[in-house]
Amino acid sequence: MKIPVIKKLVETYSLEQLQAAEEALAEELTPEITIEGEDEGEQLTHAFAAIWIKEKVEAGEEFKTALRAYTQMVRGSIS
Repeated sequence: MKIPVIKKLVETYSLEQLQAAEEALAEELTPEITIEGEDEGEQLTHAFAAIWIKEKVEAGEEFKTALRAYTQMVRGSIS
């Protein structure tokens, strides 16, 4: 998971574009938007993160706060 990639996705694409890209990746298709990542798994991780954060930002949360909450959620699921 690369924070700069996620930030770029949130700033560049709409929620609908991100969701379409996530769906394409899940179906092993090439998304219409460019998502950086070493493989499809990392690209899917970036898409999931960007969607989650974008939803929070559109609900009025600041990007930094939403990003922090997402990374804490991921860390919690790993440990």
